[in-house]
Amino acid sequence: MGKLRIPFLGAFLFVGISFSTPQNSTLSEEANNEYLWFKVFSEVYFIAKNYYVEDVTPKKLIINAAKGMLERLDPYSDYFTPKEVKEFEEDTYGEFGGIGIEISMENGRPLVVAPIEGTPAYKAGLRAGDIIVKINGKDTYGMSVNKVVKIIRGKPGTYVELTIYRPDENKTFTVKVERAIIHVTPVKWTVIKPENIGYIKIVQFQPDTAEKLKKAIDELLSENVKGLIIDLRNNPGGLLDQAVAVADLFLPPGKPVVSIKGRIENKTYKTSHPAEVPPNMKVVILVNKGTASASEIVSGCLQDYKRAILVGERTFGKFRVQNLIPIEGGKYGAVKITTAFYYTPKGRMLDKKGLTPDIEVKMSVKDWQKLYEALRKERIKNNIGYNEVVLNRKLDKQLQVAIEVIEGKYHPKKEKESNNAHNGVKVENPLPSMK
Repeated sequence: MGKLRIPFLGAFLFVGISFSTPQNSTLSEEANNEYLWFKVFSEVYFIAKNYYVEDVTPKKLIINAAKGMLERLDPYSDYFTPKEVKEFEEDTYGEFGGIGIEISMENGRPLVVAPIEGTPAYKAGLRAGDIIVKINGKDTYGMSVNKVVKIIRGKPGTYVELTIYRPDENKTFTVKVERAIIHVTPVKWTVIKPENIGYIKIVQFQPDTAEKLKKAIDELLSENVKGLIIDLRNNPGGLLDQAVAVADLFLPPGKPVVSIKGRIENKTYKTSHPAEVPPNMKVVILVNKGTASASEIVSGCLQDYKRAILVGERTFGKFRVQNLIPIEGGKYGAVKITTAFYYTPKGRMLDKKGLTPDIEVKMSVKDWQKLYEALRKERIKNNIGYNEVVLNRKLDKQLQVAIEVIEGKYHPKKEKESNNAHNGVKVENPLPSMK
């Protein structure tokens, strides 16, 4: 068995189950008797091999057994064949074929955690929280995440038909999405005028995300911006080391960013370089229910230190670390398995709960639809590529509040009164101090 790979934090939700210890010591001994249960496994294998209606190879039986063993631990642990390892690494490292969504599982069905900005799924209007009921007419109930990904993927230029249930609207609809080679640009930025505020969109935590972010920060600082808005909405996560490296750009050396705690992993990751962002510069982070895992590490860390104010909606709540462990150097694939929980600097572990923003600004499904459509039309009208930033502060209530926070013009009481009148923005928490 090979060494542990670099930990990654995919955008997944895990439903934990606790078990009580059996009172009967005999039952307990039997449950932990590996020899006995390997014997049971061999009997099951023998029956399947020799009695199933069709011939089945040992390879197929063992692969199915491995997948079943891991998938029953949680929906995100899995056994990968060598081919599946390659596909997984293409996903993680930023270029792959498909439609551009990150998915989890909920009640036996695939759940859209976030459409990656600029991809076919994003253009087709898929949203965080959408449930994929059918793929090409085939019911998804009971499918593994890996199988769902396999079916959705295909030759660029071909189409996949998705039947979607959208809980927020209690409606089901079908959409055809064209497959494409997905090139994920991890960071893009611009200056918001006339306020002269830096805006940075982090799409995903890839191997070069922190490097690209540093470049964005340096360029924006050279334009003397008065503050930074970091947009982590619909960012499904990615690599753990990049989450730490991103936080490093905002904090002084020696500050804990995140703690990993598990049976084989117990480690605290700390900053190691002087902050790139001046300590007196205001920072606002935009979050929503598509903000997951590595994005939550950065958001939770900077929120704990009051280095940034979180504006938007409660995040996804995926506080688990997974590792990819090769088998025989990868010759026979690899095991992707949850190995630890992660904790913010203040010790918060919010798996399934998510981070609560300092200023809650809710946007309805209709609000998002109007915003996405306006941005789409703007890109088409002015031939703007998806690697460039397009904003609409009139329709993007969360962005507008972030601008007001940095400008020092945001007043919670006044905003709350306005919400009651217009049914728009909802404020739950008082404005924290900004350092």
